Amino acid sequence: MNDREMLDVDTLTSWLDSEGVGTGPITDAVTLTGGTQNILVRFVRNDREYVFRRPPLHKRSNSDETMRREARVLTALGGTDVPHPRLVAACENPDVMGFTFFVMDAISGFTATTEVPEPHASSAELQHAMGLAMVDAAAALGRVDPFALGRAQYDRAEGWIERQVGRWRKQLDSYHELEGWPGPDLDGVDELGAWLDEHRPTEWRKGVIHGDFHFGNVMFRHDGPEVAAVVDWELATIGDPLLDLGHLLATWPDPNESRTKGLARRLDGLPSRSELIARYGETSGRDMTGFDWYQVLACYRLAIILEGTHARACAGKVDEALGKRFHGVSQSLLDQARALVSTSPQAV
Repeated sequence: MNDREMLDVDTLTSWLDSEGVGTGPITDAVTLTGGTQNILVRFVRNDREYVFRRPPLHKRSNSDETMRREARVLTALGGTDVPHPRLVAACENPDVMGFTFFVMDAISGFTATTEVPEPHASSAELQHAMGLAMVDAAAALGRVDPFALGRAQYDRAEGWIERQVGRWRKQLDSYHELEGWPGPDLDGVDELGAWLDEHRPTEWRKGVIHGDFHFGNVMFRHDGPEVAAVVDWELATIGDPLLDLGHLLATWPDPNESRTKGLARRLDGLPSRSELIARYGETSGRDMTGFDWYQVLACYRLAIILEGTHARACAGKVDEALGKRFHGVSQSLLDQARALVSTSPQAV
């Protein structure tokens, strides 16, 4: 698919004019690649770079609301110390292009899952600081007033922690609707769900969570170890921000894990998991005593999400090789969670 299919330049130009965003023609439009299902197109107007974000070409039933929610999150982050792309303007009227969309500032930086340029590639010191910067960004997000996302979403977060296991188990069970899926053929998924319910924290503090916080959704500055922006906010909601740290550690590069060893080789100067936990506690002021629960939840949650790709592959809706690979990653995540449970003080 070419860039013109992704972006109606004439309509966007007229809409930008109506919003007072620059003047003149749109040039240098190019589709950005990445893990998101939504579409990103970088373009230039008046010598300034922007990014246009829209749903997939075949949008899902919730695509418009997802765009609206992400735009609201970016609006709420304005003026905070959370590194993020600045929202320029949002269109909530699907009649304009057939879907809701928004425009944000382009970010100058790199994503470590794609490349690690110099001087970062050769500096263990810079890599160590990159890891700490990611934790600092997560802690900064946890300090954002959750009311900024609106009273309705704040109120819906009541009972968030109690709903987690049931919500993800229900999603796993829903894969039976896909013909050919033999699952759940995942060792440990039942025992981990039971452990999470049995050891659920009795107290937690509401905050804004990204929902998919890992290296692939973080851009670093070219001139230092700082985070230039956290991107892809479509899963952001209100819950316990400790889940973002749990997700980061569940996906943290490890030379002993096949799924992350490539990135671990490129970034062999990163901090240890224990150092990251300590740093988060220092910068967030949150009690980290029961943090193991959140990392186990992150592994459980992500394993179930990725198993969905395997289920769709079994039904012929996704490439078979990709489905098998994601099934292996799901099992690896559950194995990681079981190892945590076996050594956790909460296990006794």
